[in-house]
Amino acid sequence: MEYFLQQLINGVTLGSIYGLIAIGYTMVYGIIGMINFAHGEIFMIGSFIALAVFLALAAIGITFLPLVILLMIIVAMLCTAAWGWTIERVAYRPLRGSFRLAPLITAIGMSIFLQNFVQVTQGARVKPLPPQIQGGLTLMDSPSGIVVQISWIQIIIIAMTVVLMTAFSLIISRTSLGRQQRACEQDRKMASLLGVNVDRTISLTFVMGAALAAVAGMMFLLYYGVIDFYIGFIAGVKAFTAAVLGGIGSLPGAMLGGLAIGLIETFWSGYFSVEYKDVAAFSILAIVLIFMPSGLLGRPEVEKV
Repeated sequence: MEYFLQQLINGVTLGSIYGLIAIGYTMVYGIIGMINFAHGEIFMIGSFIALAVFLALAAIGITFLPLVILLMIIVAMLCTAAWGWTIERVAYRPLRGSFRLAPLITAIGMSIFLQNFVQVTQGARVKPLPPQIQGGLTLMDSPSGIVVQISWIQIIIIAMTVVLMTAFSLIISRTSLGRQQRACEQDRKMASLLGVNVDRTISLTFVMGAALAAVAGMMFLLYYGVIDFYIGFIAGVKAFTAAVLGGIGSLPGAMLGGLAIGLIETFWSGYFSVEYKDVAAFSILAIVLIFMPSGLLGRPEVEKV
């Protein structure tokens, strides 16, 4: 039981990171019906920017950890938001009216470009970061020697995910921008006729998704303490899987799918062979889509005629 609880905590932590990345996929798809395969690389860039900010602050003598983490979040979110806006404006907007395969090819090409850009500018070696947030809470100490603990960094990751998920849900449901996004999701042409600036709404959606990916990238850096130019591809594929599993286009579905993928990976690694954790995750995805094609919380797509 103690081992199960520990794996549950680890799985929720990992799933929270996947869920934040998956929200970016599902927001973009919900509005323009396109998969932004470069979103994983935005997550990776956010990690590198957070590391660069940490090293720069350490070089000038700023070591107060709460201030350092706050500055890491702010700078990473601003920089990745700028990247997200630029990618949408340069790579995706000119192809919005093209045939459906063109934006997909562009997204894959942008993903490869960003991978190689970071590899060339930052090098191919992994970039380590010593543990900055240590310690935690002991939840259970059994006579068998198994200790159930939740670290402070895990608490921070889970709490930050809950806060951001709540904030973005309120933005989508109760603000003018959220109403514009929902209008564009239903019918972009009609939304434009009613006065919605569709181009600006789509750009802001990319910006919001990129900012969330930056937070996930910073949390990944603090949690695992090592990053490289390839983490965006791996995490991006799993986050996209989470978005599809939860129901592409649904924010709660993206978070639920992220938690599901994180729990599947963690429990499979804990009880079975770690080499097959990805196989298990994608197998569960296939099984769910066979019986629930729109995902766990997705809505069936209605074709307008």
